[in-house]
Amino acid sequence: MAKIYLDNNATTRVDPRVVEAMLPYFTERYGNAASLTHRFGQEADEAVEQARRLVADLIGAQPREIVFTSGATESNNLALKGVAALYRPQGDHLITVATEHKAVLDPLRRLGRDGFQLTVLPVDVYGRVKVEQIAQALTPRTILVSIMAANNEIGTLQPIDAIGRLCKERGVLFHTDAAQAAGKVPLDVEEMGIDLLSLSAHKMYGPKGVGALYIRRREPRVRLEPQMDGGGQERGLRSGTMNVPAIAGFGVACELCRQEMPDEARRLTELRERLRQGIQDELSEVTLNGHPTERLPGNLNLSFAHVKGEALLMALRDVAVSSGSACTAASLEPSYVLTALGLDDELAHAGIRFGLGRFNTAEEVETVIADVVRVVHYLRALNPLHAMVSLQ
Repeated sequence: MAKIYLDNNATTRVDPRVVEAMLPYFTERYGNAASLTHRFGQEADEAVEQARRLVADLIGAQPREIVFTSGATESNNLALKGVAALYRPQGDHLITVATEHKAVLDPLRRLGRDGFQLTVLPVDVYGRVKVEQIAQALTPRTILVSIMAANNEIGTLQPIDAIGRLCKERGVLFHTDAAQAAGKVPLDVEEMGIDLLSLSAHKMYGPKGVGALYIRRREPRVRLEPQMDGGGQERGLRSGTMNVPAIAGFGVACELCRQEMPDEARRLTELRERLRQGIQDELSEVTLNGHPTERLPGNLNLSFAHVKGEALLMALRDVAVSSGSACTAASLEPSYVLTALGLDDELAHAGIRFGLGRFNTAEEVETVIADVVRVVHYLRALNPLHAMVSLQ
C-alpha cells in the first residue's frame, strides 16, 4: 500500500508552484536584500517586499505591518515578550487559555517567572473559551490577551472577532497565534480587532523556517521591545539576514491560499466528514474531540475507546497521522489539550489527529477508513477490557 500523508496540521508539503517561485533566489537572484547598492541586492529586496504585500493581503493588513521571522514560535515570542517589556509600566497582567500551543504557553510562563501575573482560562468541552470568561478575568493591570485562532490538535476555532471587540473596548492588546488558521479560514485583522498575529509558512504549503508577525501600526500603534539585536533588519524588530528564497515562497503560498481558500475549504470539509462518518459508522465508542462545526476544514481528532493511541499509530504503518501536537509527539503524557476538554487519561491517550490537506484525495480517505477500522478491531480484540465491556 502506498504511504498516505494525513498529518497536515504538523506540516504541509510545499506546493510545486511555491517551489518554482523560490528557485531563482537560490541560483540567479541570490543577492542579500540589505545590499541595495547593486542590482542583485535590489532584486532580493523587491522579492521580500512583494512577499510582504502578499502576506498582508491574506490577513487584511498593510505591508508595513508585516515583520518576517523564522516561524510562528519566534513570532509568538517576539509578540508576547516584546509587549511585556515595553508595556510593563502600564500593567503586568497577561491572559491566555489552557489549550494554547506550547509556543505561547512557555513564553508566558517565562514571563510569569519574571514577575508577570498570568491567568490561564479553562475551555468548554469543545475547546472554546467564552468571551465572558475573558471579560471577567480582565483587570486594570491587563496589557495583553493571547488566544489562538484555531487549535493545532483538535481544530476548534475560537470566537476571535468577539474577543477582539472586547479587547478594543477595554483598551487591551490582543494577540492571536494564527499558524493553523491562516490560509484555511478567513482572517481580517481590522474586522477582528487583532493587534498582533503570528504566521508560519510551512502550515500553508510554504517552506519551513519562515513566518511573520503582524504588528498593528494605528488605532493603536503597537510597540515591541526587540528580542534579537544585530543589523537592524525589519525596522530593528528582527535583525538577521533575510531568508529571501523562503520569504518569496511564503508570499506565493499566501497568495495561493487567498485565491483557493473557499473551494479548498469546501473540499476538505467534505473529505473530513466522509472520514469521520466512515469510521464512526463501522466502529463503536469513537469520540469526536473539538467542536463539531466550528473547526478547521481539514482537522479531525478522534478518540478510540480501549485502544492506546501509540499502538494505533504504530499499527497504521502506511498512514501518517499523529497523537497530540507535533511538538509534543515524543511525550508519553496524555495530551494536555484533550484533558483540558475533560477527557479522562484513557481517552486522552487514545486521541488521534487526522490532518487533511490540499494534496489528499477521496480515494485516500476511503483507504484510511478501511485501514483504521481494521486496525482498531484488531487492537480491541487484544484488549481484555474491551471484551468485558462488549459482553455487558
